[in-house]
Amino acid sequence: MSPLSSNAPHGQSPLRTVQVLGGGNAGSSAHVRSLAEGLVARGVRVTVCAPAEAEHAYDFLGVGADHVHVPRSSDPVAVAALRTACANADLVHAHGLHASFRTVLALSGRTTPLVVTWHNRAHAEGPRAHLLRLLERRVMRTAAVVLGTSPDLVDRARRSGARDARLAAVGLPGRHRAGGLLDADAPAPEGSDAVDGPDRDDPDRRRPKTRAELGATGRPLLIAVGSLDRHRGYDVLLDAARAWRDLEPVPLVVVAGEGPLRPVLQRRIEDEELPVRLIGHREDVPELLAAADLALLTSSWESRSVLAQEALHARVPLVATRVGGIPDLVGDAAELVPYGDPEALAGTVVRLLADPDRRAVLRERGTRQAATWPTEDETVAQVLSVYDELTQPRPLA
Repeated sequence: MSPLSSNAPHGQSPLRTVQVLGGGNAGSSAHVRSLAEGLVARGVRVTVCAPAEAEHAYDFLGVGADHVHVPRSSDPVAVAALRTACANADLVHAHGLHASFRTVLALSGRTTPLVVTWHNRAHAEGPRAHLLRLLERRVMRTAAVVLGTSPDLVDRARRSGARDARLAAVGLPGRHRAGGLLDADAPAPEGSDAVDGPDRDDPDRRRPKTRAELGATGRPLLIAVGSLDRHRGYDVLLDAARAWRDLEPVPLVVVAGEGPLRPVLQRRIEDEELPVRLIGHREDVPELLAAADLALLTSSWESRSVLAQEALHARVPLVATRVGGIPDLVGDAAELVPYGDPEALAGTVVRLLADPDRRAVLRERGTRQAATWPTEDETVAQVLSVYDELTQPRPLA
């Protein structure tokens, strides 16, 4: 019987695993929390090595894991702390490129199996891009198994020298939908201003309080969510918004997120009088999305976009760029446009706003597509299977 079983034979210790998290994007952090909870429930001992702020935000201790503070740094002190935390582990599982590279350094000279989940591709140019490629190769060639969250990441891992690269089964953690993104058939919570039935597509009947707060009463509301960084494609979004100024009523684009491009984007919005609001970091993204007529994803590359998944779960029609893992993720349940093409983006949005039947089709397809995605239980099952392969004694030749 495998040591992964919570009913392991007498005298057999439970599997001891370390999950290494860099404290980066919310998607990987929520995934590690969900994974830790599922592993602990199955009798696996879990230690999460992550910055203290990640523990405060995701409460790994609350699901039964141990937590060791390891700074988001590759300096000798952080690597030494990680090496100590991994000393008695049967297996180490790192999430993201930077956390994986620190783990490779910390495990140097040891035979502890390393699993890497590659959640996202780093965005960089020039010398930094070259450095990241070197880190990728080091990590991919060291890891026993690489789990890529999209097919193109799996291909990239293989090209970088991975011995064993597989597509990860990554479910959308329920924690990501905290605050009430409702399943299609679920009742609205008491006091909610959400609307089901024939009025779902009436922009003034769905989440009127949220729409009023944003200034979208009596006009279409378009929602984009993500850090204000170059790879998000918000410059293209602003280019497209120029075309929407001629519509009646004029749609309002609301962007939730913070980042280094905020001053540049805000200046353009003001100078060009664009119907766009930057509302900064928000904790109520589910409510914003539930109030929207359309969700917009304009990035140059995405793996398993949380926004795309949330939009389909919430039955909000999605317009997204045809990049990375997006086509495989959404199938025919979204309108896909080329990256960097503001005319295509603007035209698609205009047509969709004018076509309630098409929006209804996308909502129904979104519900069906979301039902095909892995569940959290399936995610844990795949990871346990990988752990089992790597920790079982091999028969003598």
